[in-house]
Amino acid sequence: MKKQVLISGASFAGLTLAYWLNKFGYGVTVVELGKDLRTAGSPIDVRGDALNVAIEMGIYDQIKANEFIHTDEIVDAEDQTLARFAINSLPEYLGDIEIHRGDLVKIIYESIAKNEVQIVFGNSISKLTQHDDRVEVSFENGESNAYDYVFGADGTHSTVRRLVFGPENDFKKFLGVYFAFAAADHIQTGRPKSTGIVYRELGKQAVIFQFKDAANAILVFRAPKLDWHYRDRERPKQILREYFAGNTNWKMPEILEAMLKANDLYFDEACQIQMPTWTKGRVALIGDAAYAPSFFTGMGTSLAMQGATLLAKELHANEDHQIAFKKYNEVFRPFVESVHARVDSSLRVQLPETLEELQASFEAWTNRQ
Repeated sequence: MKKQVLISGASFAGLTLAYWLNKFGYGVTVVELGKDLRTAGSPIDVRGDALNVAIEMGIYDQIKANEFIHTDEIVDAEDQTLARFAINSLPEYLGDIEIHRGDLVKIIYESIAKNEVQIVFGNSISKLTQHDDRVEVSFENGESNAYDYVFGADGTHSTVRRLVFGPENDFKKFLGVYFAFAAADHIQTGRPKSTGIVYRELGKQAVIFQFKDAANAILVFRAPKLDWHYRDRERPKQILREYFAGNTNWKMPEILEAMLKANDLYFDEACQIQMPTWTKGRVALIGDAAYAPSFFTGMGTSLAMQGATLLAKELHANEDHQIAFKKYNEVFRPFVESVHARVDSSLRVQLPETLEELQASFEAWTNRQ
């Protein structure tokens, strides 16, 4: 009889794990709070060993075919170009693939055998009770079931982590940064499509990312810990007004207006999730729920795909899940920690705090044109 597993979260980590566990003979159920796949968002990177994972899953050619090739510009307050470069051609990025978030989610989703994997949208876990031989799960819709294992792939604000491991603040390292993005198709940039335009000033960064037939506006800013909750829809707009109202540099007024009018504004704090262990009993965490590195590292997607693949393979190789979980923790941790360590240097470049750092960030890109 197949062992039954529940995966919370239908993004890169959860869908990758679902692919592998189904391939290895498990009965797989995925539960996702959203009413559908979350395909919105700016392009993301698939790097390093995550590309090998894509090859093993048979989706590399699809990912490569949807690669997002673009030019980036850094501009000043008057919209004058200070630096222009193609990041895909820089030595440290050669071989990496940048792809629109929605394209990658759909590619992984379509690789899963839907007649074998049950994917439930619009529901979430409300309670977990662990036993020696099973995990009893209650859902927000009132249903309940028992599984051999439960996996939390439900992001930085993971419900599974909170229910099994403890409060979010016990594991969150706040980076002193907040960010927001919203659609900005109507903002005229005067530049070709597939161009990302970046404006920086002390402690703030604004971006208009043009791709396909759409564009996203992004605001990133340094701030102390603010009073807000990630499910609050109105407070983020108040915060954006406080930090950006009256700023007439570059496209700031248009970006702020777009965000204040957006029905689907995405706002969050930049943070890392750092945990002493990613497993407890018959429950394991993967992706951002376990080791979110923050978007400043550009490695969140790759960590999610690699971690999910490693965990699935360890479970396949070891009959005893405790051995598999132990190896997952030991083998993957050094790489996760090396990725986490990259964030400080990236923060200094993208959100300089002094005039010297700001000038250095301009010069660094100018010298690479």
